[in-house]
Amino acid sequence: MTRPPTQSPQTKPINNSSSSSSRETPKIPIEIVSDEEMALIEAALTASRSSLSPTQFQRSPRSVGSITRLSKRRLSTEPSSSGDIEDAGGDFRGTQKRNRVIESFLHRFRRKRGLYVTDITSTEWCEKQMEFSLLFGKPEISKAMKAGIARHTVLEEEVVKRVTIRLSTNEDVWALKFMNFMTGVNQLLFEGLTRELPLLGFVEGVWMVGVVDEIRMPVTETENNPTFVDTKTRQQATLPAEPQRRNGRLQLMCYKYLWDNLVADNFPFRLFFDYFSLNPHSVLSEEIVAHACKSGFPAETLDELARYFRNTCSILPPAHEQLLLRYELQEDHSLLGEDQFTYDSDWLTGKIQCSLEFWLGEREAKFAPDKERWKCGFCQYASVCPINADSISKHC
Repeated sequence: MTRPPTQSPQTKPINNSSSSSSRETPKIPIEIVSDEEMALIEAALTASRSSLSPTQFQRSPRSVGSITRLSKRRLSTEPSSSGDIEDAGGDFRGTQKRNRVIESFLHRFRRKRGLYVTDITSTEWCEKQMEFSLLFGKPEISKAMKAGIARHTVLEEEVVKRVTIRLSTNEDVWALKFMNFMTGVNQLLFEGLTRELPLLGFVEGVWMVGVVDEIRMPVTETENNPTFVDTKTRQQATLPAEPQRRNGRLQLMCYKYLWDNLVADNFPFRLFFDYFSLNPHSVLSEEIVAHACKSGFPAETLDELARYFRNTCSILPPAHEQLLLRYELQEDHSLLGEDQFTYDSDWLTGKIQCSLEFWLGEREAKFAPDKERWKCGFCQYASVCPINADSISKHC
């Protein structure tokens, strides 16, 4: 199978944060080995969601613009006992591969849930580490990871407010996700900013889900393509090594890919309903119906909400080709630097296809490349990893 080139996408150099004064900003050293790898932080974010109670939360974006408060009310996509915000997919790759899929990691661990965007980035970081996390459980959440989670919560609460709501059926769960997307988009269009927006898409024959940190709408009249932004926190006043920046770029490109597919108005609703065994015409719970009405989407069934969802997507433009990674110091949230880069569809497709080979059981997990073996020093599975056993035997 011919693959797109796998080199990293073209990027602009990371710019150190600057002040409004004329003084020159001191250069910040680049850290070669990270104290906390990005992949583990992303895994911790998912783990933290899955540890919550079945109670859902409603999130009401705070009023800072002309849109009314009720029309901006957003229901949370925090997980229920049956799944979380990124529990939205399936492992449909065609009948020709079905026998192989049955034994795959995708079938064993993401069946009827699909892949999270962080599943793609985690395998790009180290497939063997991803394999161990599936077989032995997620790594412990470190102090640095907790700080990163807390920071994302603070950023989210700057624009949304959580309110408790309970879900009764799977149709309610999906109604919730559709409403969160639509209210987040309304906030983006009216206020120019939204955060923690859920995304869903059918990628390379596999359902994929994610939650983008931040989306900004340009203020110029000549440009209306929203910009995707992700904020990473750092324990030390150093910028991350290239493998981490590459991993962050991959994450943001996945979000743009999902967004662009949605706004292209080609979402496979029939396949979506059939695969997840959803009855689009069943009546939603009274609480969901009431909140849908208050949010400006009067509907009683999932099918009716899906129509609002589709209409919302149809008026949106594709995301901007330029994506932005921000790096903050955990201690005081000061900006360490920004990495602005250009979307590369060929590079992204190659990365996703490579990851799916692992998830679909088409090959064994790969180890981190030789020049990135320093990652092993920060991996909680290093003691059971064969690559380390091989290294020890060579020196004995």
